[in-house]
Amino acid sequence: KPPPAATVNVTPAISLAPGDLRSPSGAGGRQLTVPSGHFCGLPGGVRAGKDEWNRRKEEEVMLEARLRVRLGAADAHYAGGLVAGARLMELWGDVATELLIRHDGDEGLFVAYDLVEFKAPLQAGDFVEIAGKLVKVGNTSRRMEFTAYKVIAAGGRLPTSGRVLDEPLLVGRASGTCVVPKERWNR
Repeated sequence: KPPPAATVNVTPAISLAPGDLRSPSGAGGRQLTVPSGHFCGLPGGVRAGKDEWNRRKEEEVMLEARLRVRLGAADAHYAGGLVAGARLMELWGDVATELLIRHDGDEGLFVAYDLVEFKAPLQAGDFVEIAGKLVKVGNTSRRMEFTAYKVIAAGGRLPTSGRVLDEPLLVGRASGTCVVPKERWNR
């Protein structure tokens, strides 16, 4: 069964797409009915007026990605199984890559972190949830914010023990900028 159609009001200058084109009564623009998910022009959208463009930009900025990872013995860098903060930065980079691929179709380049805070230690055996959010879209730059929460702590009465935390513990946060050159966009 095909997905339901979406109706979008657009300015008179549009790119044709699947669906029918008709003029709404008394409107200076046109109305285009397109099957759901079929858009052209904008990043994944209809070539439309300013209101439609701004709505799409707001949706893009709300793009989020998450991953949950168990830190193993190979992640321990210091005595006592302590994990280096650089491991969190690597995981934030993985989330940034997913966000860029979802937004631009290319993994782009991580240019710089402008904030990195480590709030609590991580041990081998901990489970950490990494989250990233695209918060601003520039011409080729993409600003992102990241968090890392410990959700399961390693340890207990046995070496194989662990405990689910009542409340996830913030272990780090960061923000930074990535760049995707226009010639590499694959939307």
